Amino acid sequence: MAKTNPAQFVRQVRQEANKVTWPTRKETGIATIMVFVMVTLMSLFFLVVDEIIALGIQLVLGT
Repeated sequence: MAKTNPAQFVRQVRQEANKVTWPTRKETGIATIMVFVMVTLMSLFFLVVDEIIALGIQLVLGT
């Protein structure tokens, strides 16, 4: 691999950073809300599954 001097490295980093497409404030807000909704739904799902399993174990063990 060819050695790169520090100035050339910085230029290359800037060129690559300019290629990055950053999300808008609206896109970030929507994604954040979607994450919170999915976390809430998944936590409710696992709560229900846990309760069903606990009920099943109680029926099997007869407690």
